[in-house]
Amino acid sequence: MMLSRTRRRPRNFDDELMIDVSEEGGVRKLHFGSDDTQSAMKINAPNELLLAYSRCVFASLLFLEPPQKMLLIGLGGGSIAKWVHEYLPTTHLTCVELFQQVVNVARSMFFLPPDDERLEVITGDGAAHVYNMADESVDMIMMDAYSATGIAAPLASTDFFTACKHKLTDDGVLAVNLWSIDRRFEQYCEQLASVFDGRLICLPARQKGNVIAFAFMRGQNNPQWERLADKAKKLEAEYGLEFNEFVSDLARMNPHNDRRLFL
Repeated sequence: MMLSRTRRRPRNFDDELMIDVSEEGGVRKLHFGSDDTQSAMKINAPNELLLAYSRCVFASLLFLEPPQKMLLIGLGGGSIAKWVHEYLPTTHLTCVELFQQVVNVARSMFFLPPDDERLEVITGDGAAHVYNMADESVDMIMMDAYSATGIAAPLASTDFFTACKHKLTDDGVLAVNLWSIDRRFEQYCEQLASVFDGRLICLPARQKGNVIAFAFMRGQNNPQWERLADKAKKLEAEYGLEFNEFVSDLARMNPHNDRRLFL
């Protein structure tokens, strides 16, 4: 069932954004001008992370403490923002979304809460926001700005990844939502690895080829699988996400041996 359709023409006719919202079986979905699902929400459990890639974002907790300050580039239906607001009470999240219309839909139809002392949603250009952060630093930057045509060029350059690095704290991490079937996937990974001196791991989501790339400010001392499994068990009990699967899936795309993940 299609609930609504709106159109946005922000700069020129080639930059049109069509927003569709559909609903079926108690699940509401956000689409940007195609059948691809940008965001999904259970109406009776709006803070649950339905899409696998959005859950994979928080595999960062296997390596780092919950961020005190987090920047999210790209809002969609607000799934990641809502989860942070609900489950990471010590995290201040700033979200930058290019289109005000997306923010309006997230708030009116996907239950994104209003701004408060822990949540700030800004309408603007994500790349420009990073470049203009002055001396402010954050513990985690999550880039969720993938579209049907890939990552917008200003968000996929070595210069931008370098700017992100300069805005992270000493223990910070940049997480980027990628598609493994994108012809530029290897290019993106090579750029991230170059900027972060090889401190890069990729976690495949069990959904449509999504991959979350994590680029770390510090190495993680080649953690043992046993230690990661122990931490996964604790995190899974605390947050309800499939951290044990995250650990096993890390072996699919990253250098390792039977004892350690090389990071």
